[in-house]
Parts: sequence; C-alpha cells; structure tokens
Amino acid sequence: KLEVDLVFQQGAVTITKRYGFTRGSYLVDLKYIIKNDSQLSWTASLVGSIKRDSHNPVVAPGIGMAPFLGAATSTLESNYDKYSFEDIEEKSFSHKREGGWVAMIQHYFMSAWIPAPNTTNTYILKKNDNADMYQFSFVGAPVLVQPGETGTVNAQFYAGPKDVSELEKIAPFLDLTVDYGFLWMIAKPLFTALDFIHGLVGNWGVAIVILTLLIKILFFYPSAISYRSMAKMRKVQPKMQKLKENYGDDRQRMSQELMKLYKEEKVNPVSGCLPMLLQMPVFIALYWALMESVELRHASFLWLNDLSVKDPYFVLPLVMGLTMWIQQRLNPTPPDPMQAKIMQWMPVFFTGLFLFFPAGLVVYWVVNNTLSIIQQYVITKQIENEK
Repeated sequence: KLEVDLVFQQGAVTITKRYGFTRGSYLVDLKYIIKNDSQLSWTASLVGSIKRDSHNPVVAPGIGMAPFLGAATSTLESNYDKYSFEDIEEKSFSHKREGGWVAMIQHYFMSAWIPAPNTTNTYILKKNDNADMYQFSFVGAPVLVQPGETGTVNAQFYAGPKDVSELEKIAPFLDLTVDYGFLWMIAKPLFTALDFIHGLVGNWGVAIVILTLLIKILFFYPSAISYRSMAKMRKVQPKMQKLKENYGDDRQRMSQELMKLYKEEKVNPVSGCLPMLLQMPVFIALYWALMESVELRHASFLWLNDLSVKDPYFVLPLVMGLTMWIQQRLNPTPPDPMQAKIMQWMPVFFTGLFLFFPAGLVVYWVVNNTLSIIQQYVITKQIENEK
C-alpha cells in the first residue's frame, strides 16, 4: 500500500488530502484531514466530479452491438439508472440519497465516485454550457470542524475494468454497470457459469466452447423437435411441389390441399419455429454476456491473441459462414422463390457481418452452429430412412 499526502495551509487550518493506493487494485481511497487551529469554526462539502466529452472510442462491431456509453447512478427508486449523453444534453438530472455512487461507463471500462456509505450526498448529471463536456458529480453534506478540533471526510474513486467480482465488493449495485441489456437476468448467470468453467480449464476460449456445449445439451430436446419438424417438411417437399403444379393458380384449393397433406403426413410447420424461439433469449443473453466481458480482452485461444477483437485472419467468420451454408442445405427450401433466393444469400451476408465481430462471439456461433449441424443431420437421416 502507498499513501500520498498533499498539504494545504488555509490560514490556521491545515488541510491534508491523502490518497491511498493498493497494489493490484484500481480503487483509490481519498481522505481529507482538516486540523482547525483557528478561532473560528470551519465548514465545507466534499465534491467529486468525472468529466469527459462525448467521443466514443469504441466502434460498434455489428448491428445491434453498440455497448452503452454514458452515466450511471444508484437512486432510492432504482438500484441502477443509466443516462446517455443525449439524455443529459436534453435535461440535467439530480437526486439525493445516503451512500450511493455515480459512474461514467463505456465498453469494458468505467470510472466511479463512491462517497462514504453513511453520508448523504446530492448527485448531479449535466452538460456544461456551450461545450462538448459532460460532468457527473456528487456533493456531500457540509462538514463542520470546531476550533481546536480535527475532522475527516473520505470517499473512494474507481477507474478500471468492469470486473463484476471486484465491483460487487466496492459498493451495492455497482456491479450493475456491467450492462447485460434487457436480458440481464439470464446473461449474469451465464457469465457466472462461464467464469466458473474458466476457473477449471484456465482458458476463456475453451470455457466458451464448453459453455456453448452445455447450453446445447440443455436445449437438446427442444432443438430435436424443431429439427424433426424441418426434416419432415423436407421429406414432403416433392409432394408440396406437385400440389403447387396442380393448384398453383387456385390459392384457396392450394391451402386446402396443403392442410390435408400436413394432416396425412403428420407435419406441423409451426412446430419447427416454436422450440427455436424458446432458445432465442438464452442465445441473445449469452451474446451480450460475452460482449460485456472484459475478461476476454487480451485472452488468447488457438491462433487468436485477443478474443475481444476481430479474428485478424478472418478464419472464424469464414468457418461460421460455411456452417450456416451447411445448415441451410439441411433445411427445407422455402416455397416462395423470392424467399428462397434471399435465404441463399444469408450465409454471405452474415459472414460479412461477422468479419468484424469480437472473436469470442464468433467462437460461440461457430461451436453452436457445428453442434446444431451434427444434431440436425442425424435427425434428418432418421426421418429420411423412415418408411
């Protein structure tokens, strides 16, 4: 530990500003020691501010993948409130509470003021007039030091990565600055599981592979229902094509014959979609858990030196595109020619999209697609061999 004192003499009042640093920690202790040797009482309020402009250093790696940038605070009404720079420019915000904190958050990193928990503080989020500068502050209650006495006031300042386990120790709800989006109730347990697996295997890439496998096992039966339905649809496609040739000009008759075919073959087109929809919240939540995990930064896996940035050789996105193409070949061809043509280009579109995604996310998609292909292929062959 290291303590650094800065001393200011204000007449007969000696003010010592003491910084406390701890090796391996991003948390700084701040303490003011006021020694009043004057004949008058001394009073002041502790103020802490974070200032920054609106520049976003992070380029969103894909559609819908922009991490949050702005201010966050804990209020009496809500454990976690966040405000974008646009929100603050439109209107300043303030609230008062005992304890609490105010933070500036961006992708992977944050800074925060955490006053003493037993003090009442006013928190202010505002934009400075006529300047691209935003200020997130707290103002403590007045501190009174009588003549001949010594008073103290303290706070803490954090500047570092959004490490959930560390933030939980610093202040209540500060860990919520790791923003998993609207599916946080699923994403947080997923990250906890990922962190636990990493503790066992010692590599974040391997941990992602294992977690994806476990999720796939969890949804094995819903996936099987979906793939079985698609395999049956694929099997009856020749009959559907024949109906289209016979009744293509009569839509009402075509619909009637299709319903009759579905009943005879015991095929339900909807059953292929519903199980997949049940899995989507988990997949999206894992997507955001990986996106927000600073632990992937500079984490190596195979030829990758950093799972938080794009694959420098674009191997993973190309493999991901190939797996999508294989999956598409296993699925029934859409009856609408235009829809079928659009679906043919989907692997190309997603490959281009994933070229710049963080490698850790692409690892997840590649493993998930590969496992899906294996399961779907086995089920499809079983259905095709049925008489």
